[in-house]
Amino acid sequence: MNEKKFVIGGHTLDETAFKRIMQNKERIPDPMRYKKEAMHYRRAGASGLKLPEVSLGLWHNFGSMDNYEFMRDMIFTAFDNGVCHFDLANNYGPRNGAAEENFGRILRESFPSYRDEMCISTKAGFGMWKGPYGDGGSKKYLTASLDQSLKRLGLDYVDIFYHHRPDPNTPIEETCYALHRLVEQGKALYIGISNYDLARTKAAVDVFRELRTPFILHQTCYNLLDRTAEQSGLKEYAAEQGFGIIAYSPLAQGLLTDKYRYGIPEDSRMRKSFTLKEERLTPALLQKLQKLREVAAARGQTLAEMALSWVLKDKTVSSVIVGASSSEQILENIRINPVFTQEELEKIDGICKD
Repeated sequence: MNEKKFVIGGHTLDETAFKRIMQNKERIPDPMRYKKEAMHYRRAGASGLKLPEVSLGLWHNFGSMDNYEFMRDMIFTAFDNGVCHFDLANNYGPRNGAAEENFGRILRESFPSYRDEMCISTKAGFGMWKGPYGDGGSKKYLTASLDQSLKRLGLDYVDIFYHHRPDPNTPIEETCYALHRLVEQGKALYIGISNYDLARTKAAVDVFRELRTPFILHQTCYNLLDRTAEQSGLKEYAAEQGFGIIAYSPLAQGLLTDKYRYGIPEDSRMRKSFTLKEERLTPALLQKLQKLREVAAARGQTLAEMALSWVLKDKTVSSVIVGASSSEQILENIRINPVFTQEELEKIDGICKD
């Protein structure tokens, strides 16, 4: 007997998923959300703030051209399973600001009394508006950007505010002091930086320490295929200084999944985004991914599950940020087992270095 299929916003759904999305207007968060075994929490560095091991990033699929019902369904699914950290940026869309607007609307309509159970972060640093004050690291830009973000989100404050990228044309002291003042003004509780190399991170930490700024996180790309955070010494420095690493792109934009195992799907990021090129999918990489898949299978995991677990194998990493295009993807990505044998780690390293 053929199962019924439904199409919403270009997504093909089974009957269960269709009914779930249709019931979202009356849906309330699962009262058992913190008693499920799937999610664990870690401190952000030496701070008192705890983050779920898996956080939901809203870089893709929460923009002005995406389906609102799907967005809301993904937020519900994440929250119902203990994912209480939601990561945004001023320019997430497309259109710039759209992800913040959509998330703010979801908060108002479906989670008005749950704000204090959520950790909400946003960032500024990339181009946001026209003119000389629309990007970078100046006090003017960072202050104006966070004010705009708070309006779009409908919040009085964010839990974490990041400088999204270093600005070589602004003194690090100005950038750090601007971030510090935003905490003093009550617009952010904690401060983070993102995409800073080790030298700039050390310079920022020196200023933050002098100002006694609650700097707790460095958001950086880190996955099985990109070990820059390890090789540069950034991860070791984080452990020494007591701030956490929060990893974006832990699945290498989908390479560390089964999405590209049999070719390039038309709806994939490789087809639709400028950030992942088709030339990346070489025969050598495909062979490497298959070997990693075999290690994962021996652990009783998919490649994606092992890749996320590997990033979380030590406590210096406070959380991994995953993106998703469906609730089913979120449910797949929270199956974490960060315990590895030495033999497994050596086998993984050998494959990745080939």
